Amino acid sequence: MNIQAAFTYITNTIAPVYEPREAAGIAHLLLEHITGLNKLDRIVYKDKMLEPAQQSQLEQGVAALLQHQPIQYITGTAWFYDMELLVNPEVLIPRPETAGLVEWIVNDAQVKHIKLLDIGTGSGCIPLAVKKALPASEAWGIDVSAGALTIAKANASRQQLDVHFTQVNVLDDAATAALPAFDIIVSNPPYIRQSERIGMQQQVLDYEPALALFVPDEDALLFYRRITQLALRKLQPGGALYFEINEALGPEVVQLVEKAGFANVQLRQDLYGKDRMVKGAYLPNV
Repeated sequence: MNIQAAFTYITNTIAPVYEPREAAGIAHLLLEHITGLNKLDRIVYKDKMLEPAQQSQLEQGVAALLQHQPIQYITGTAWFYDMELLVNPEVLIPRPETAGLVEWIVNDAQVKHIKLLDIGTGSGCIPLAVKKALPASEAWGIDVSAGALTIAKANASRQQLDVHFTQVNVLDDAATAALPAFDIIVSNPPYIRQSERIGMQQQVLDYEPALALFVPDEDALLFYRRITQLALRKLQPGGALYFEINEALGPEVVQLVEKAGFANVQLRQDLYGKDRMVKGAYLPNV
């Protein structure tokens, strides 16, 4: 099978599972992973035959796609903020909405040597992106998952970025007490209510880590509340708290942050017009 035939084979075979445009995008990612050739090179060398090992990889990849496994877990990488990051089922796949949160932080950073803490860092995408954009910054990432931190540290090494990753459970007050003070605290915490499982993509439900996704219906603001309380203890005056949020809970998160005493609380939408980000300023003497 040559490269052109392989592209047609992938898109036709996974058509029952994916929309045509998504199937084409997935086929390009899988073929780039297998052949090491970018899209332009694959056009130039469209008649190049796959080697037996590549043919085997192709078959395995297609079988995994038919089982709804995300293409990023098949290739082991995902693009975020112009960085190719390692991912596996221990971490969430970085999404464009989170890149919007990074842009907000970077654009707000008047002082380039900020000290930032990302809570529930997963692949490390947020602190790595901030460190890349603001090289003079000091970036930290914490997570309860040892597996996630292994990936985050590998990504820091791969990107040649100095980010401090450490294992901390944000719900453990004794553990968080040992953290230093920061100028910015940011988090994309678990925020999907268990009842919202209905209608979610099978790729997410079957493969992405539930630990990083779900909260109980009866306490959907659990992590926002605890992180806001932590921010009151660990933010420097003049610092800021940033959240990625459940689109259905924008007003509730805003109210929580305001009631805690944060000033100038803002709610922003993502690229799709959905409530997705909240920021509050820590101005204790105002």
